[in-house]
Amino acid sequence: MVATSKFAATITLPSDRELVIEREFDAPRRLVWEALTTPEHVRQWYGLRSMTMTDCQIDLRPGGRWRYAQSTPDGQEFAFSGEYREIVPPERIVSTEGWEAMPGHEYLSTLTLDEVDGRTMLRTHLLYQSQEDRDGHIQSGMEGGMNETFDRLAELLPTLG
Repeated sequence: MVATSKFAATITLPSDRELVIEREFDAPRRLVWEALTTPEHVRQWYGLRSMTMTDCQIDLRPGGRWRYAQSTPDGQEFAFSGEYREIVPPERIVSTEGWEAMPGHEYLSTLTLDEVDGRTMLRTHLLYQSQEDRDGHIQSGMEGGMNETFDRLAELLPTLG
């Protein structure tokens, strides 16, 4: 896959239940925050290009729920959802996250945005219930989907300024 940005995502595994994703974006933090938290923007960048977003709900407050669903050309749905635990605009979101097809395997996601010289480092720390859950997520092909999604976000950001 060819990234549309010179900033590639990296994945590290700090422990047997953790995964950390980092990606730099050539945009100020306020624009990245807006793109991550506004449904009309999320609809433009989230997920694979080959899929259609069918649901994008964001109730951005502690205790609020979120849900993103996409469908394949043959109608198969893939939905992810969770609950917001902490919101600190424009720098931090803590939420649960899970694939609806596998209930009971939710994980805790802590997303932080740090800006330096007009560029934003997005860092997502995922804490799983078990090593098996973490490894299963990695083996699901999430890395390819994540990179395509981040490339789409990088394409959208210049249009928001």
